[in-house]
This record gives sequence, structure tokens and C-alpha cells, in this order.
Amino acid sequence: MSFFVFISEQWMLVSGLLVLIYVFAFSEQKKAGKQLSVHELTRLLNDEAAILIDLRDSKEYAAGCITSAINIPSAKLDSRISELEKYRTQKIVLVDKIGQQAAPAGRKLRLAGYDIQRLRGGMGEWMHQSLPVVTP
Repeated sequence: MSFFVFISEQWMLVSGLLVLIYVFAFSEQKKAGKQLSVHELTRLLNDEAAILIDLRDSKEYAAGCITSAINIPSAKLDSRISELEKYRTQKIVLVDKIGQQAAPAGRKLRLAGYDIQRLRGGMGEWMHQSLPVVTP
């Protein structure tokens, strides 16, 4: 009961806090790279306008991946980041299992100077849309 009293008496402070939380979350998402829909990713891949990096572990990648995806598991990204040097001038799209691991990897790669975008929903969304997968 006292919680609601506090909110009603301090509504400006609570509103300010909510705005700050939203701004923080929005800016953190932006730092991790723009999120793409599966249709936007398909267009980029068909136009050969982006490089696709699959951040899932090797076992998940071997079970099925998007055509032309390069597997660099997120746990090994720090040690394998040098492999991406040849793609520095191109767009890099990150894909993971359900869209959760790509944000930290995206922030890391953007800080290193790469043009990063992420697949919204990851491979889960790709599979849900019944889009093709290949076995490497």
C-alpha cells in the first residue's frame, strides 16, 4: 500500500526514472547495431551487400545455418576477431539463436570499428518464417 502512496506522491520522480531507464535501454540497443527483419537480411544477402556471422556454437551451426554464414561462436569472438579484418569495409550482420547474444557481440565489434547489424529474433525467427537453412 505504501508503494502506491509513494508513487502517487512522487509521480514526477517516478516518471523521470522511467524515462531514464527507457533512454538507457534505447541507447544500449543502438550501440549494438540496427536490428534487421528476416526480409531485410534476405535482401542484403541476395544483393551480396553484407557478411553474415553466426554466433551460435559449432554444434548448433552444424545442425543448420543460413547460406554463406561464417561461424564464429560468441564465446570465441575475442580470439577470432582478427578473421573479420578483411570485412572491415562491409556491413556485418550478426545472427544468434534467439537474438540475445548478438547485442553484446555487436557492441564489441562496433567499438572495434565494424559496421554491425543484427538479425531480430535470430535463427529462431529465421526458422519460424520457414526460410531455408543449409548444413555446412
